[in-house]
Amino acid sequence: MKEHVDKASYGFQLFNSKKKLVFLILTICGSILITLLMFGQDVSLKHVICYLKPEQQRNRFIAANRMKQQNNKFDRLEDSHQKGMKRRLPQAIIIGVRKGGTRALLELIAIHPDVAKCGREVHYFDKEENYRQGLEWYRRKMPYSYPHQVTIEKSPAYFITEEAPGRIHQMNASMKLIVIVRDPVLRVISDYTQIHEIKTEQGLTHERFEDLVIQNGEINTSYKAVRISMYSKYIQRWKQYFSGNQILVVDGDALISNPLPELKHVERFLGLHDFISDQNLYLNKTKGFYCMKKEDETSKCLSNSKGRKHPDIDQTVIEKLQKFYQPYNEKFYEIVGRTFNWP
Repeated sequence: MKEHVDKASYGFQLFNSKKKLVFLILTICGSILITLLMFGQDVSLKHVICYLKPEQQRNRFIAANRMKQQNNKFDRLEDSHQKGMKRRLPQAIIIGVRKGGTRALLELIAIHPDVAKCGREVHYFDKEENYRQGLEWYRRKMPYSYPHQVTIEKSPAYFITEEAPGRIHQMNASMKLIVIVRDPVLRVISDYTQIHEIKTEQGLTHERFEDLVIQNGEINTSYKAVRISMYSKYIQRWKQYFSGNQILVVDGDALISNPLPELKHVERFLGLHDFISDQNLYLNKTKGFYCMKKEDETSKCLSNSKGRKHPDIDQTVIEKLQKFYQPYNEKFYEIVGRTFNWP
């Protein structure tokens, strides 16, 4: 009899202990839930229990919750803009080339009221870490625009990136692409000048232009700046995915000396109404570049980093580069159906 009472007493104590444990867990969960709600977190009791689970699962929940909050923040921002305005994937991309005048072209065509420009280079299609973020990440990098506007972004690295044509085609097979090119020799020198200036400002040494482009008496094609100017190699890759009427080639040298005709080509290519005129442009004689004039009579020029003075280059090296690029230039003219006045 006594043994039976002891067992019953033990069972009651065990039941009581379990009740206390459940009560303790619920108390902890309730405290966490109240704390999170106080800080504006969108959570449920199911989510709170994750805090009591192993580290890896808890970390996954925290990361997912942060992402949800960020998306909600972006959604609230979009809701706060004028009706019809939202971030849209681009309908046109300036894909290159580096030091060809991509920034000038983007700023100049953005004079048009129906253009919404993405100010920063996104590097979505050329950098793996960005591409892995997905299209929604890319879309959120775009400016707010109205439905009738054309959203444009520019990342010159796309032109030489092997995966970029296929990736862009997969996103939008009807994409309009703009390539702005310059005299390939001047482009190489401009490329070198930019890097040289940056390294000099950082107190780093930098090889002479002649030593970088010539090795063992031959053109050094391992030098990236030399390779980029071999335009025909890269344009062929783009033509495998996009038709000729989807790719506009702009003369970067003409954009510097007489920008209006090139801008009118871009207007027509993008399907924009006639807007940009010589009233929107004026020559800054100090800089030697055209600047933009707005309707309110204010003006805007490109940053001081544009139009750097080129170093003096050995003429024999320039002539050697011109001869090297001639076959690539001829092939490029044939592919794009346009001839340029390059030496």
